[in-house]
Amino acid sequence: MSTNLTSQSQNPVYPIIWQEDKVVLIDQTQLPEKYTTVEINDYQEMAQAIKTMIVRGAPAIGIAAAYGMYLGARELTTTDRDTFLNQLEEIAQQLRQTRPTAVNLFWAIARMLKTAQETQGSVEQLQASLLATAQAIQAEDLQTCQAIGDRGLEVLPSEPQKLTLLTHCNAGALATAGYGTALGVVRSAWREGRLNRVYADETRPRLQGAKLTSWECVQEGIPVTVITDNMAAHCMKQGLIDAVVVGADRITANGDAANKIGTYSLAIAAVAHNIPFFVAAPLSTIDFKLATGSEIPIEERHPSEIYQVGETVLCPPGVEFYNPAFDVTPAELITAIITEKGAVPPGKLGELRVF
Repeated sequence: MSTNLTSQSQNPVYPIIWQEDKVVLIDQTQLPEKYTTVEINDYQEMAQAIKTMIVRGAPAIGIAAAYGMYLGARELTTTDRDTFLNQLEEIAQQLRQTRPTAVNLFWAIARMLKTAQETQGSVEQLQASLLATAQAIQAEDLQTCQAIGDRGLEVLPSEPQKLTLLTHCNAGALATAGYGTALGVVRSAWREGRLNRVYADETRPRLQGAKLTSWECVQEGIPVTVITDNMAAHCMKQGLIDAVVVGADRITANGDAANKIGTYSLAIAAVAHNIPFFVAAPLSTIDFKLATGSEIPIEERHPSEIYQVGETVLCPPGVEFYNPAFDVTPAELITAIITEKGAVPPGKLGELRVF
């Protein structure tokens, strides 16, 4: 894994680029202080990049894992098809263990394994097919997110003409192939002259809203106001928010949605203030194998994310910590789930099911 440092980003933002037989990632842990790219040359480096959140966001994790599968596949030297497939499954298992909550990771890995199993010919042909599939997953995600943005426009409140939207964490270009899910709706609203301003929750403890969502908005000239997470209900009561739009890392068959920790309380506040609460995500984020959100595995991260900011320790010795990375918003709190195929109430997700 090697790092390149540049002074500023390119616009539009593409967090994952296939370039000269390697993957180039924007190092999201360095934003907004530095725009840094990291070169990924093998699947172990990709697994580490996913685990340490150099690349993050459910769709982006899926794309990164797909490229990780190819990087692993090209390292295999066997010419025996069965041996190749068995070794590829071992690579897949290592990538699955990086982030347990985001279903896109598992969806992309499963698609890559299916490609390998269904491709006829030599090991070299299987490897070429895997690269083509990873590139297809990336290209499809960009189109999907643009469609999500446009479908979101159809269900946003009709009044006022220019809306103020609140979002949580980062579900933008950095979390996808380059447009965004929740922030894709924001981008589409901005493009069509329907957006007044974005309020971005800072999103403790990793501050993805303060660091990443605000950075993306600044790149495109979208007016953005950062607030601490505990200010959201106050802003709603003051009439500052017209709708809430968030992303998701996994949605179950009944419409329960796992997203960054703090989303659940935001939904409760939105319902209390009669403000529509939308979840924007691709169909690949819907896990129809799980009936309800109680079945979603919730990743817990290192307590240092809570007790330390940079070199500054915030808490006294002897304190215990609990650091879940996600929470689950019950379907009854969600106005609609916005996908590339349209926006539906959570209870009607089955109508969008793709077999």
